[in-house]
Amino acid sequence: MITGQHYIGGRWQGQPQADACSFNPALNQPLRWAFAEAGSMELQQVTELAESAALPYRLTSCEQRAAFLEHIADNIEALGELLIETVMAESALPKARVEGERGRTCNQLRLFARLLRSPEDEVHEPAEPDRQPLPKPELRLRTVALGPVVVFGASNFPLAFSVAGGDTASALAAGCPVIVKAHNAHPATSELVARAIAQAVEQCRMPVGIFALVQARAHAFSEQLIQHPSIKAVAFTGSGQVGMHFQRLIWQRKEPIPFYGELGSQNPLCVLPAYLQQHTEAFAGQLFNSVVMGQGQFCTRPGLVFVLKDSSTESLKIALQRLCNEHAAAAMLTAKIAASYRRQTALLAETEGVSLVAEGQGEEEGCVTKARIFCTNARTFVEQPLLREEVFGPATLLIECSDVTELQMLLTTLAGQLTATLYASEGEQQLVRSLLQALEQKAGRVIVGQMPTGVEVCASMNHGGPFPASSDSRYTAVGSRAIQRFVRPVCYQNVPAWYFDQQASQ
Repeated sequence: MITGQHYIGGRWQGQPQADACSFNPALNQPLRWAFAEAGSMELQQVTELAESAALPYRLTSCEQRAAFLEHIADNIEALGELLIETVMAESALPKARVEGERGRTCNQLRLFARLLRSPEDEVHEPAEPDRQPLPKPELRLRTVALGPVVVFGASNFPLAFSVAGGDTASALAAGCPVIVKAHNAHPATSELVARAIAQAVEQCRMPVGIFALVQARAHAFSEQLIQHPSIKAVAFTGSGQVGMHFQRLIWQRKEPIPFYGELGSQNPLCVLPAYLQQHTEAFAGQLFNSVVMGQGQFCTRPGLVFVLKDSSTESLKIALQRLCNEHAAAAMLTAKIAASYRRQTALLAETEGVSLVAEGQGEEEGCVTKARIFCTNARTFVEQPLLREEVFGPATLLIECSDVTELQMLLTTLAGQLTATLYASEGEQQLVRSLLQALEQKAGRVIVGQMPTGVEVCASMNHGGPFPASSDSRYTAVGSRAIQRFVRPVCYQNVPAWYFDQQASQ
């Protein structure tokens, strides 16, 4: 089924290039699939088609879009083991993780379908023609779709944050055409999921142009795509360096547009001494499992752990050392990501005031890396900016504080985060309020007594936070409220009701 082509205008096209192959990180060798490279012709096609499809797709009913999303979910599930095996081959992720991510992907598509069937009521204020001193007009506040959206697939979630992931699902639910730039780490996976969407387009007789998939390794194509005047919003999950480059390009456009970027997070975790004394072994196990889950490639991995220095801290380090020393090296998503992880952890180990508590077993080469636990003190953490930069991979840094006041001071030095976590015993409740108030200033999700890895897809979830966790902290990338990124408010004054009834019936 893998042709290596783009999906544009309802058909598959493009000539695969022999040197643009998919890659197996577990085996550290290329896969058999080759892929096409998008250029100026594909750029013109996808933007023109998306622009022409924007109005007819915006005018489809909520029920039509809901059915469309459900067909996509059904078609993804119908791919069966072929999809699971392809994701595993391109990502080195275990089968259980891939199956879980497929379930999350389909569930969030169906979540938006349910949302469309029970939309939030419009704000309607009837006219008051006899009001003095001036009459009041009839007013309705509704939302309309922004227009064509570009979605960049994420490396660490080949399904849930990729071709049919949360960004695509929420944009399609909003009534926006979507152009997906497939991630270079999983192009075959991207094509399979695109085929599921393409099938749904035909099944639901949706306008040609509401969805496109392009394969492009050259950065120039992505840059030209987000600068094209037809594009009205961009969703991106990736590194801060690339994300800010995209943001600057958008600022240079004649018409700036929304950029929804998730650009990194260290996800600080604070554990108070009474809790740690009571639960040292259990906490160490939970923390280590969270750090190495998915080989540390979750955006919510706890990368900073703040503790108060006492005897329980030493016990925690001993427990983590034992767990880490027994943990085998494993493959990361790509050789580039693995090389970056090795480089960053080497810099940490060489930093004055930072000690390497433990590292995992095995040799590091290609995509394979080892888990690492580091430790430092409050003064070093303040003086070394490197320690406040995200390390993407299976590593975490313990920061020993002399007291709660010092811990609170360190929290003020942090940039924006996706999550912030607090572990405390019942007897430490008097400290909980002030710490939670400090953490909520830094994070989009504040957690008590649970590890941050794992994001529930539901109406109450917020996946975002102050910069650089996200480029716009007012919006979430996960959950039903994610749809708000791709609509804008319109106030209708004295517009007859039949206009809206006609739209709903189309």
